[in-house]
Amino acid sequence: MSTPDWDDLRLFLAVARTGRLVGAARLLGVDHTTVARRIASLEGAIGTRLVDRTPRGTSLTAAGMALVDHAERMEAEILAASAAIGGGDALVSGTVRLVTPEVFGTHLVAPFVARLHALHPGLRLELTPEYRLVQLTNREADLAIMLKPPPRGPIVARKLADYRIGLYASRTYLANCGPVTGVDELSSHPFVWYTDEIQAYPELQFLDEVSREADPVFRSTSTAAQHAAIAGGLGLGMLHVFGAEDDDRLVRVLPQEIEIRRAYWIAMHEDQQRLPRIRAVIDFLTSMISARVLPL
Repeated sequence: MSTPDWDDLRLFLAVARTGRLVGAARLLGVDHTTVARRIASLEGAIGTRLVDRTPRGTSLTAAGMALVDHAERMEAEILAASAAIGGGDALVSGTVRLVTPEVFGTHLVAPFVARLHALHPGLRLELTPEYRLVQLTNREADLAIMLKPPPRGPIVARKLADYRIGLYASRTYLANCGPVTGVDELSSHPFVWYTDEIQAYPELQFLDEVSREADPVFRSTSTAAQHAAIAGGLGLGMLHVFGAEDDDRLVRVLPQEIEIRRAYWIAMHEDQQRLPRIRAVIDFLTSMISARVLPL
């Protein structure tokens, strides 16, 4: 095995992060045939196949996944050295894949991403706002907002913020049905809730804490769909306070009696935590939450 060329490793990382030769080429401003040729050169230098081509793009072999860890450590050291020797911050560029719960991405990331772009024009953020179990160890994403810290391993996490979930109804619904004055009345109202797929997320299984007699007549995996159904006058439902507080159609119900508290955690692979692009997105998320006048 000969010593791999750093430029080949840089192209390899771009392929690993975008999942496509064309995507890596676009990211680095080269032709996709150049990317394919350099990947082949890297595989020849190392002596094993690193990337499998598929109709949907590319996937890493076991050897390729192992190489990502080493290549990212090299990348972090090179960027840190450049910043130290140059006397300034390393240029923030590249793509960051961020997976978040739907309401977090919709309300706390997307509305403010213009600020991130203004700070770092060379940075590309790919946001996936949905509830799903993301495998950071398999490089399915660079950063993930989670509802609990991951188990021990190569993933590092820190608490980002606490947040609140409250009971809501639309003004129209309450005008037609009358005010809700006690928890014992909840069983007489239609409820909006999650589908059974949330069994994978114990942190979302709190309906019994609100009312054991609640009758969900509409279920959805989407918090946006739940919000729309409640705002449309269907009945009662639990919504994130930070996502519902600015909707004039909604009224919070029994705020003193009913409030669920949970936390968001930000997680990443330990080899990526020093990368400037990762630090830039973490700083952006932290600043967006810190700048809020009202708590989550």
